[in-house]
This record gives sequence, C-alpha cells and structure tokens, in this order.
Amino acid sequence: MDEETVSRDHVGSLERGLAVMEILARHPQGMTLTEMAEEAGLTRAGARRFLLTLVATGYATQDGRVFSLSPRLLTVARTWLGGGSLWSFAAPIMRAVATQLNEACSAAILSGPDVVYVARIPGRRILSVSLDVGTRLPAYCTSMGRILLGGLTPGELDAFLRQATVERRTPKTITDKKLLAEAIGKAKADGFAIVDEELELGLRSIAVPIRDRSGSTVAAINVSTQSARLSVAEMEREILPALLEARQRIEDFFVV
Repeated sequence: MDEETVSRDHVGSLERGLAVMEILARHPQGMTLTEMAEEAGLTRAGARRFLLTLVATGYATQDGRVFSLSPRLLTVARTWLGGGSLWSFAAPIMRAVATQLNEACSAAILSGPDVVYVARIPGRRILSVSLDVGTRLPAYCTSMGRILLGGLTPGELDAFLRQATVERRTPKTITDKKLLAEAIGKAKADGFAIVDEELELGLRSIAVPIRDRSGSTVAAINVSTQSARLSVAEMEREILPALLEARQRIEDFFVV
C-alpha cells in the first residue's frame, strides 16, 4: 500500500483517541482534563471531547474532575483472548486432562456478570447442565467465576458485588454478598476454587486461574463432575494436581 493510500485511509482522530486511552492506562489513579491535555498535546477542548466520548461509550469513568479507564477495556482484551490462538494451543492440554480424569474440562473468561465458555472438552459422564463454547453462566456461583472475580482489582470487585444480582440457584448457593466476597477472597488466596452444588444440585467443579506474563488473570480452567462421584476433598486431592499441571503448560504460551 503506497503512502498516499495510507494517508487517505488514516483516521487521525481515532489515533489520538487511542493515545488518550494509553495515557489513561499509565495513570490508574486517574487524570484531570488539564493533565490529559498537557500529556497528550491536545487543547483542553480536544481532550474534553475525547474523554467524554470514552465515558459515553463505557471505556472510561468520571468522578468529579478525574477521569479513569473502566473495566470494559479489560473485558475487550479478555474477549480477544477467548477467540485467539491461546485456546487452539490449550485444547490438546485440556483434552489430556479430560482423558486422564474421565471428566469434562472447560475454560472461560469473565464478561460482565457472567463467565463465557471459550473452550470445552466434554467428559464421558453425562451432566444435566448443558454447556458448550459460548455458554454464559453467572460468575458468582461457578468455580471459574470465583477465580476470575478473584483476579479483579478491589475496586472492580466492589463494583461487581454492588451491581450483581445474586439469586439462590440451589439451597447451597451463597447469596449473602459479604460471604460471597469472602469465598472469592479465599479462592484468590488458595489459588483454586471449588464450588459445591451452588449452580446445580449434583454438580461440583474445581477451577484454577490462567495468568499472563504480568500475573493478571485472563481466564480460568475447570473440571466438573457429579457430586456422587467425588467428594470435595477427593476433588482437591485427585483433580487439582492435574489442573495445576495443565495451567502451567497453558501459561507457557505467554512466554514463548
């Protein structure tokens, strides 16, 4: 493509808007309009238009005079990861786990209040819940959801808990938001989450995080099974080591 065509197709305003997003990303504490104008080399009016556009589209938030990036950009990144080559790379590893344990192995990312399945290797045992790539389940009562919520910043988690609709799916579902926050904190501290019949009676699952090279949680993988087959203690003893080994192999993708 020649320089004239590039110049004709180049959208300067988009380039400046992306630059504003990158500057906000470097200032997680937020920036005022004046600070943005100075750092981006824009007039105050220009900086104001870009910042208010980001707020209007959900990519930034405004608190008084301070503008900050919102979690929506992280959701976009996670969605991109969900459709990218990572899961082509991970599928054989997940298939080995499913074959070894004779149970389903799945992967999901966080999307708003839900987890979205981005990869799934079914097990031979039949579960009543129907799951496939693209399936959405509430994050608060799933093992992968607890892990992904544990990867949020404290502010993001507080916002999630304030806005989340928490319904009792079974008699075992944690619906008290304080107890839910404690369960998410425990999952983060332990490095794994077990959810015991909170989504559906008869269903247990265990999940671990997938982290990128910066240490950020970008996805989760889990194994789900019938509660009559394995106890919670047996899942931790028999399934967790295989999941941790698979996690390590998948995370190697980020450093090759």
